[in-house]
Amino acid sequence: MADHNLGKINATTLQSVVQTQLGALRKNVLVEPAFGVDVSVVDIGNNLGLASTSDPLSLIPILGLEKSAWLSVHLAVNDMATTGFAPQYAQFVLNLPSHMSPEDFSEYWGHIHRFCKDVNLSITGGHTGFIEGQNSTIAGGVTINTIAPLSEILVAKHAQEGDAIVVTKSCALSTSAILAGCFPKTVSDKLGKDVCDRLQASFFKTSSLKEALLAKTHFSTSLHAMHDVTEGGVLGAIFEMASASELGAEINLELMPIGEDQQAICELFALNPAECIGAGSMLMSVEKNAAKSLCQHLNENDIPATIVGHFSAEVGVRLHHPHRSTAAYQYRDEDPYWAAFFTALNKGWK
Repeated sequence: MADHNLGKINATTLQSVVQTQLGALRKNVLVEPAFGVDVSVVDIGNNLGLASTSDPLSLIPILGLEKSAWLSVHLAVNDMATTGFAPQYAQFVLNLPSHMSPEDFSEYWGHIHRFCKDVNLSITGGHTGFIEGQNSTIAGGVTINTIAPLSEILVAKHAQEGDAIVVTKSCALSTSAILAGCFPKTVSDKLGKDVCDRLQASFFKTSSLKEALLAKTHFSTSLHAMHDVTEGGVLGAIFEMASASELGAEINLELMPIGEDQQAICELFALNPAECIGAGSMLMSVEKNAAKSLCQHLNENDIPATIVGHFSAEVGVRLHHPHRSTAAYQYRDEDPYWAAFFTALNKGWK
């Protein structure tokens, strides 16, 4: 059995294997692969930059074709949103199971087309094929490109000391929605049908593009960096953003936004909401004196936003709680969501 965790490779492997072997070096590559950084940036001349990001494609039978297509599009779109600019062009590589019917493929691609069109994202090409033995929920990958004014492209590694840390929406947004969708009978039996229905409906709130564009448009001079929340949850994303920016962070756990429904399902699956996959939430590093105004503006646009702490000079993330001593946050290389999902599957939860 391979000696590595499920999910993304760890920072050590990224730094020692990937970052030391990047093919031909070009001076106009301004942002290369790095831990906690969502996009690359290339100077293409005329004060323009090419921002690029790649993500896996989802094809999860238990979720269905529409929700799988949503994840395929919006997880990559969320990465591009961290630049402060909307996605423009997409290349899709689909490695599909051989047993997928023409009707299912047509439906799946139709959903991808619709979700791309909704965010004005043009599909420019890629590769599509069917593969014998393909049983993975990862069915290929997508690369998104955007051209924007070079000096205006935000990068996650540009958080600044003293910046307030703003979190949108709730912790564990995507974890909760996916678990409710995968195990609806168990969630309904344990937590009630109303809770299960609300969690399933929240699935289509796992896009963070709207808040990113609002923040960049109205707070461009005080917004320094953004990072979307994926594996590792809000706390993992804060650690990544701090590490990428060579900073630390001071976090007030009492301020961490956790919806009642998200809290309930995370307790059912024995998960800490702040440490599991949280796509749909965005981290923002913003000047302290602008943070409250930013949150108010987002709230007025129906996007909950909360200040949870600030970036500091001392490396490491420290967790503060009024009833406990301050503790150093320990970053996890493997998101606990995966173990919770497979444990529930092995228990026969439906």
